[in-house]
Amino acid sequence: MPRIRPLALCIFQKDQQILVHEGYDPVKQETFYRPLGGGIEFGEQSMQTAVREMKEELNAEICNLQYLGCLENIFVYNGNPGHEIIQVYCAEFVDSHLYDCTPQAFEIDGSPIKTVWKSLEDLKSGNPPLYPAGLWQLLTGSAYFME
Repeated sequence: MPRIRPLALCIFQKDQQILVHEGYDPVKQETFYRPLGGGIEFGEQSMQTAVREMKEELNAEICNLQYLGCLENIFVYNGNPGHEIIQVYCAEFVDSHLYDCTPQAFEIDGSPIKTVWKSLEDLKSGNPPLYPAGLWQLLTGSAYFME
């Protein structure tokens, strides 16, 4: 049964780059980029989700969370339809050394998540795309985001 999935995603910025997951849709044969984060659990506020997900995926503590906005994403991935309501945050790593490398990220099952620091200039073109749809406009229209 299809369902709407509530998510919290987190943006980390260094210089003119943001940390993103590099994904690939084999059906569309498309590489794409998306901030790290995950599903909001019942009874959990989205800000708590962002903190928990960064601890789970990156084993990293974060601070200075700033709410950027909410996006609705209706999409097809790997041939399957999806629908998400996404709370988007900017944050900072407590450990500043994480800005000096590309942090290793892992799913809850231990499988690796490919992360990269991607330049804003590269993301601006939309090829490969930055997901969810509308994220670029949200980032560039935010007082918290430094383009």
